[in-house]
Amino acid sequence: MLTNFNLIEFISIIIPLLFAVTAHEYAHGYAAYILGDPTAKNAGRLSLNPVRHLDIVGSFILPLILKLSGAPILFGYAKPVPVNFSNLRNFRSGTLWVASAGVITNFFLALFSAGLFQGLLHVQPLWQNMILQPLILILLKLFAYSVMINLVLAIFNLIPIPPLDGGRILTVLLPMHIRQKFTRIEPFGFVILILLLLTNSLDLLITFFITPLINLLLGA
Repeated sequence: MLTNFNLIEFISIIIPLLFAVTAHEYAHGYAAYILGDPTAKNAGRLSLNPVRHLDIVGSFILPLILKLSGAPILFGYAKPVPVNFSNLRNFRSGTLWVASAGVITNFFLALFSAGLFQGLLHVQPLWQNMILQPLILILLKLFAYSVMINLVLAIFNLIPIPPLDGGRILTVLLPMHIRQKFTRIEPFGFVILILLLLTNSLDLLITFFITPLINLLLGA
C-alpha cells in the first residue's frame, strides 16, 4: 500500500481536512459563547488557528490509515472544544444549536467549495494550456476534496452515537430515564465509529447519502 502513497495528493487532502475540522470545532465554541457559555473562549479554543484544535490521531493518523487502507471515504476529527452545557441560557434549545453548529458549518463549506470548483470549471477555456494551469488543477483538487471531506464530516457527525453531534442531539431529545442509559456509551463512541469505518460497515450510508451528494455538487 505504501507504494501507492502520493505525498502531493495527501497534502491536498490534509489542507481541506484541517480547515474543515477547525471550522467545525470553532462553530461549536462560537455557538456556545453566544448562547451563554464562555468555556471555549476562556480555554483559548475560540480560534480558527488549526494548531489550537489539532488532534494527532484524528487529524493525521486516522486519515493516513484510511487513505493507505483504501477505505472508500476519508474521515478525521479535531479535539472537541470544551462546552459547559449547564451555562447555556436555555439548556435544551442551546444544546441543540451548539451540537448542530458544526454540521451546519460543514454543509456550508461543502456548498461554498462546490461553487468555487464549478466556477473554475466554467472558465476553463481561460486557463487551459496557460502557465497557471498546474496551479488551477491543484486548486480544483483541493476544492473537490473540500466538498467530499465537509460532506463526510457533516453526515458522519449526524450518526446518533455520542459524543458525535448526532448523539448529542438525540440525547437531549430523549426522555430523561432513557437519556441517562444512552449516555453511558459515550466513552466508547469514537472506538465504535473507527471500527465501523475500518470494517466498511457504513457502506449504505456512503452509497445512499454521501456519494450522491458529492456527485451532485461536483457534477460527476
